[in-house]
Amino acid sequence: MWVQAGCMAVSTFLMLQLNSINALLRIYSRMVSCMFLVLSCMACYLFPSVEGGMTQMFFIATYLTLFSSYQDQNSPGITFYGFLCFGLASLASVHVLFLLPVLWVLMMTNLQSLSWRTFLASVIGVALPYLVAFCWGVFQQDLQFIYDHFLPLADLHTPFNLSVLTGSQKISIGVLIVLGTISTIHFWQNSFLDKYRIRMLYGLFIRMDVVVLFLIFLQPQYYDPLMQLAIVNTAPLIAHFFTLSNSRVSNITFIVSCIAILTFTAYNIWMSSPIF
Repeated sequence: MWVQAGCMAVSTFLMLQLNSINALLRIYSRMVSCMFLVLSCMACYLFPSVEGGMTQMFFIATYLTLFSSYQDQNSPGITFYGFLCFGLASLASVHVLFLLPVLWVLMMTNLQSLSWRTFLASVIGVALPYLVAFCWGVFQQDLQFIYDHFLPLADLHTPFNLSVLTGSQKISIGVLIVLGTISTIHFWQNSFLDKYRIRMLYGLFIRMDVVVLFLIFLQPQYYDPLMQLAIVNTAPLIAHFFTLSNSRVSNITFIVSCIAILTFTAYNIWMSSPIF
């Protein structure tokens, strides 16, 4: 479990940097990284997956890099490194490639950094890890692993077949949907208090979160890697709500949410542990 623990530690640090560098919250707070840890611990059954931990880590690195290209259509270097991280994430979990067109659209609408130069840089960045893997396969005289890597993209099952999900998986995604919806509504109602750049970044989180959650329901067999990406996108939204809301209703929501998350965390640990 040391590799998974290392990936979680790096992912948490990257979420902390994502918040600090981009000032996602109007006040000094570590709630973004803390909420990321809380949600990750709630979905503790995802922890044993090395591929999932690496996917999550590189996906956060993609955000951290690409956010630096905000409103800069002449930033092929930053875009290249951002999509290089995305390519590494897809190398760990190939289903991340489903989100590539979405990320291009968000570059155009929210980051406002898409141009023919940045688009070409993104293509090269995504392709570079696969080019290295191809050269390694040629050196080893074995290219079968590349075919095996992309083959799951064609493995599409019956849509919305939620019977393949366990109780723990349904509970965790239910918590994300409920808290994410409440947080999104709160953000829309109070977004005028944030700077325009922050509104665009949170709009990116919201849109990507909707797409990821829809993919989970559309093809539940890909739940594990997509759920880890959903946590990355939902954590800043919930952190924004808990940190910047100060009403009686929001305080009660915070207390109820803490009790519910702790309860579901204990339940998921009990269900996934071989000891019990």
